[in-house]
Amino acid sequence: MPCGSHRNKVPRMTSTHTRETSRLDGLGPLQPTRSRREDFPPVAKAYSRLSEVVRESGLLRRAPWFYAMVGGAIALAFGGAVTGFILLGDSWFQLLIAAALGIIFTQIAFLAHEAAHRQILSLGPANDRLARVLAGAIGMSYSWWDSKHTRHHSNPNRVGKDPDIQVDTISFLEEDAVQARGLRRAITKRQGWFFFPLLTLEGLNLHFHSLRHLLSREPVKGRWIELAIIAARFALLITPLFLLLPIGMAFAFLGIQVAVFGVYMGASFAPNHKGMPVIAHDAKLDFFTKQVRTSRNIRGGWWATSLMGGLNYQVEHHLFPSMSRPFLSRARRIVREHCRELGVPYTETSLGRSYAIVVAYLNRVGLSARDPFECPINAQYRRV
Repeated sequence: MPCGSHRNKVPRMTSTHTRETSRLDGLGPLQPTRSRREDFPPVAKAYSRLSEVVRESGLLRRAPWFYAMVGGAIALAFGGAVTGFILLGDSWFQLLIAAALGIIFTQIAFLAHEAAHRQILSLGPANDRLARVLAGAIGMSYSWWDSKHTRHHSNPNRVGKDPDIQVDTISFLEEDAVQARGLRRAITKRQGWFFFPLLTLEGLNLHFHSLRHLLSREPVKGRWIELAIIAARFALLITPLFLLLPIGMAFAFLGIQVAVFGVYMGASFAPNHKGMPVIAHDAKLDFFTKQVRTSRNIRGGWWATSLMGGLNYQVEHHLFPSMSRPFLSRARRIVREHCRELGVPYTETSLGRSYAIVVAYLNRVGLSARDPFECPINAQYRRV
């Protein structure tokens, strides 16, 4: 068929999905879908029955003893990192301390996340104060993150409503990939392969968005408190580095710490929803269906829970956001049985498999950044 003969074709529409079908450079058909209400049979009173069982099982109570132990372990690890920094002095082994700090800061981020969800302390305001301090201690704005995360929990994977699938270098939706231009377009075409390397910059990205939010003209609750905590945090981190280490080593230390923090954060949050059904912006779904069908659990038991701060039980976390980390594994057994009885898919996989799914999904979305009507011969001659 002559080049250009497809340009007037109109994408096909079905009653339940929006589909755009095209063949891109011989890589096969691209068929992005948006799930609608009729794709998921309604589950009447599913959540009310489930929540009653969970509540009667005592799984919604606080676990102060657990978080006291986790906090103590993090404090000991941080103290060990500081001690190691002092003892090592002018040595490139300091980069190991930098990597350790990246891991420690991510573990603090997990606690901030749990405090924001009222999982740690008994009273809501006390949890908010704790979350604000913990977030500031790792250089993040609690008010920025909380607003973003609340919208995510309300509408996970819903087009136009979930900020976690909005474009930010990486495109999570085909319509965003199509709009990519310049350097972002080049990245988007192979964004699945670039995803983990780009996470080395995610720490900087989180710091940037936090400061931009706090320095904006919009009203921000706790603006000056958060700015003070973040400023003190960076002063306490940066000052010893440039006083005690050669300038090159100090910059390398900062680079490693921020890179490890970004990769660890991204690798912990990415498997939860990426590659799961994307919901049309106007679809009306019941709470149980919306949360279960868009979330993915990670197998691994206690080690996965420790590694991911409880995010491995993403289905249960979305159904019961205030449930403390120690009780998520028990809730999993109840939720799985409930899903089995209702015929609702319960998604759970290994950590490695989840990363493979994320990479494949992002590469599939990235195909949209290529011109689906581009003549391969013309493209070849342009490269010569």
